[in-house]
Amino acid sequence: MTALVLHTAGELHALPRTGRRAVVMTMGALHEGHATLVRTARELAGPQGQVVVTVFVNPLQFGAGEDLDRYPRSLGADVRVAEEASADVVFAPAVDEVYPGGDPQVRIAAGPMGGRLEGATRPGHFDGMLTVVAKLLHLTRPDLALFGEKDAQQLALIRRMVTDLNFPVEVVGVPTVREEDGLALSSRNRYLSAPERRTALALSRALFAGRDRLAAQAALRARAEAAPASDERATALARLGEIRASADAHAVSAAGAGLPDAVRAAARHVLEEAGRQDPPLVLDYLALVDPQDFTEARPDFTGRAVLAVAAKVGTTRLIDNIPLEFGAHS
Repeated sequence: MTALVLHTAGELHALPRTGRRAVVMTMGALHEGHATLVRTARELAGPQGQVVVTVFVNPLQFGAGEDLDRYPRSLGADVRVAEEASADVVFAPAVDEVYPGGDPQVRIAAGPMGGRLEGATRPGHFDGMLTVVAKLLHLTRPDLALFGEKDAQQLALIRRMVTDLNFPVEVVGVPTVREEDGLALSSRNRYLSAPERRTALALSRALFAGRDRLAAQAALRARAEAAPASDERATALARLGEIRASADAHAVSAAGAGLPDAVRAAARHVLEEAGRQDPPLVLDYLALVDPQDFTEARPDFTGRAVLAVAAKVGTTRLIDNIPLEFGAHS
């Protein structure tokens, strides 16, 4: 199908609407992760609905020294990706269409959550992100807005803004898309040299190590609790502990403080090893957080959590995360 390419809100508002409108907001440089969002939007909007992909490099999201100038811009290629994924419209406004009065004096404030993790590293980033998302929601007037779970903190803040400010839109999170080697798809991956990419794989490996530690420790706990009391129980626990320790003694040694700490330890062990590679991985943060407010999960945490990591390899900064589920302990 051929997608309409529009540059003004007036053009977009003039289009007839026969079903639900789903919007996918991007900063361009579309890849398979974006295409997955668009295909999911098509499924949710249905054949009679309308899928709009926005392409706008938002200057408010870039701080001093960040890569605004070198951020890839390839509208022609973006339109082709959007079309192949069944988008109806590509909305690519100029800066003065989104900010007709120049830099906006009134902006959305991200609040306490916006100052944690990514917000602590990139002051003002989330204020700029929420401001442009609010603007684009007004300009595109969707029924559904889809965002990738790779930007977990961004998604959490958008959900909070939509709830707190009563935006009439349903926010849908779409799971992270990964390349075959596990690296999360990102427009910034193209900046990585071959050696840097090998180092960068530690991000996903660390997350998977944390996930595996959670599964192993949960299985160890369940099997130990199911073992009979007295000597037989102690023997079973020791045997299981020895097996797990042989796989990752570093993580097991931290398990006594609680599953969240064991998960963090397993992930950090992988990242520390990557920090000794050439080129090295320079860790920004590793955090296991409650997705409601992005505060650190306590040792007795139960429920859904997000294990998140950010690091630099060379001059390229990458982020990644996975969701984890912590069950109640008896």
